[in-house]
Amino acid sequence: MANDRVDPLTSFRFVIEIEDDEGAIQAAFSSFSGIKIHTEIIKVRSGSDSRGVMTPVPARTQYENVKLTKGVIGGNELLEWLSAVAPGHISAPSGRKPYRQINIYAVDAAGDYAVCWTLYQALPVAYELSQMDALTNAVLSESIEFAYTGFKRTIMKG
Repeated sequence: MANDRVDPLTSFRFVIEIEDDEGAIQAAFSSFSGIKIHTEIIKVRSGSDSRGVMTPVPARTQYENVKLTKGVIGGNELLEWLSAVAPGHISAPSGRKPYRQINIYAVDAAGDYAVCWTLYQALPVAYELSQMDALTNAVLSESIEFAYTGFKRTIMKG
């Protein structure tokens, strides 16, 4: 009899891919968080409803920013992207395409991509450097936050 057991994916095996004008780059991040969607509703009463029941109607959808964190090691591409899309003190944003697509792949125990979350029109909006403290031996990390306009979840296998 075949082993039909399916284990849930682990949260510590993932790959981040950021698409740009020249293809896609993969970056090593230690954490990813934040895919969250919230749709506001308005409750309305239909004029023909004799019971007076309020019906929820979708009004606006909001996607919360996502946050990627990694150890500080070479490469300034993401920070340069943030600088290129931010307006200067006397000028509009400069640089190439401001929006990119970000793919977050959950990796299964065999090392295969199992699920992909694709973030549409991602735009870097914040950067944070972790605290430097001479009394600790923590890894110096940096976080970058992205706004996006929607996402799709794709099952890669299984």
